[in-house]
Amino acid sequence: MSFTVRRLEPADRPQWDALWRGYLDFYKTSIPDNVSDVTWQRLLDPDGPIHGFCAARDDGKILGIVHYLFHPVTWAAGPRCYLEDLFTAPEARGKGVGRALIQAVYDEADKAGADQVYWLTLEFNAVARSLYDKVAKATPFIKYRR
Repeated sequence: MSFTVRRLEPADRPQWDALWRGYLDFYKTSIPDNVSDVTWQRLLDPDGPIHGFCAARDDGKILGIVHYLFHPVTWAAGPRCYLEDLFTAPEARGKGVGRALIQAVYDEADKAGADQVYWLTLEFNAVARSLYDKVAKATPFIKYRR
């Protein structure tokens, strides 16, 4: 499968919406439309805090998306990179799309001097975890939230 990883563009909104909804459905959650609108605007803002890539075929079909952000931490002088969202279309799974999107984030993190890239997934996400185990190391941390 041939594709290119590139930054998201305004014309990508309909395809991004479909993948974004698929991602939210996978995690059995929903968010208000206005939050998706704000997220999209943040992704398009080159000076904004949230960044995004897509993997697209030559015919323009988007196969996957990734969103990430940088933030300061108390344990390093440079930033840390949080890979917040990663989703590939079902037909693109196992074809290198997820790996390529993660690598694009790794490349941006290296350029920014980030000491690490990290992300979360649910324990039941076995298909994605089989890739994650190849490109990163699981940590022993347990997430708490209010």
